[in-house]
Amino acid sequence: MESLLLDFLSNTGYMMADYRNVIMMIIGSVFIYLGIAKHYEPLLLVPIGFGILMGNVPVFKGLGLSIYEDNSVLHYLYMGVKSGVYPPLIFMGIGALTDFSTMLARPVLMLLGAAAQMGVFITFLGALALGFPLNEAASIGIIGGADGPTAIFLTAKLAPHLIGPIAVAAYSYMALVPVIQPPIMKLLTTRKERLIRMEDLREVSKQEKMIFPIVGFLLCCMLAPAALPLLGMLFAGNLLKEATVTERLAEAARRPILDSVTILLGITVGASTQADVFLTPRSVGIFVLGACSFGVATATGVLFAKFMNLFLRHKINPLIGAAGVSAVPDSARVVQIVGQAEDPTNFLLMHAMAPNISGVIGSAIAAGVLWSFMM
Repeated sequence: MESLLLDFLSNTGYMMADYRNVIMMIIGSVFIYLGIAKHYEPLLLVPIGFGILMGNVPVFKGLGLSIYEDNSVLHYLYMGVKSGVYPPLIFMGIGALTDFSTMLARPVLMLLGAAAQMGVFITFLGALALGFPLNEAASIGIIGGADGPTAIFLTAKLAPHLIGPIAVAAYSYMALVPVIQPPIMKLLTTRKERLIRMEDLREVSKQEKMIFPIVGFLLCCMLAPAALPLLGMLFAGNLLKEATVTERLAEAARRPILDSVTILLGITVGASTQADVFLTPRSVGIFVLGACSFGVATATGVLFAKFMNLFLRHKINPLIGAAGVSAVPDSARVVQIVGQAEDPTNFLLMHAMAPNISGVIGSAIAAGVLWSFMM
């Protein structure tokens, strides 16, 4: 009887776990805490955090339990990540939720979303200089786009073995936008610049909003055909929203489909961070480079807004350049918070949504360009 009890105990997760499993479980618990207690991207951090817990319960090999075993349920669910199916579905939901009118009202602000993508390419070159292979460097650089689905999509194509650390890094920095961005924004702007008031946006007609998804899709995908799966679904979702006659389909895209895919993506990405796969020096390097990419993207957005002001009659508040980092809508909210800290009556949110939304498009185009570069 005693030997049976000892055999049972030796087969439990308590006995099979090592310090690495414990570290990852702590990380997963921190993610859940940040999502629930601090409201940092709860729709992302809570499923990812719980997925980390699931992926780090020690299990016997060959029983079909680990996400890396071909016959496991988690493995089948993870195929949506590895095959690149989940990110386009998320983009369709984002498109069905997004109102492009703020971007159409003042198209020049789209340049700020493009400028923020410099963080992607600068970090790509930095990763190459540090010895990362071309495909891994491209996947690390896209973290600076602050767009989790885009990072997962590109990494699944170029470096699938890095999906776990890159996805966790991308979503971590997205959640920490309110912590990371304000110091950079304040460092690069003067109080006078932070007090700039933006001119009122013009009213955008319904016809413009219906035409834009078609024109935008053709312009963007002709420029970067490799971004077709992401941008095609983004603009398709937006067309469903604006056409009104397809409201039922738009509602399905932005609610049940988006929510279901977000849950599956979050849990499986979290579960892919098994301690023996995730806790490596390479993962640490990815997190460091990802932070640099995010910081550079924020800085280039702000600096480009200051550059644009040299030529514009109606000045742009440089703070909104930080919203070019496509963590929708958090980076736009950060712009509002930092701006109102200087002047509580200055409302920048609607203006910041223009570079914020264009940043989503820009990150997808950047991913397409990098993928094309690898071909």
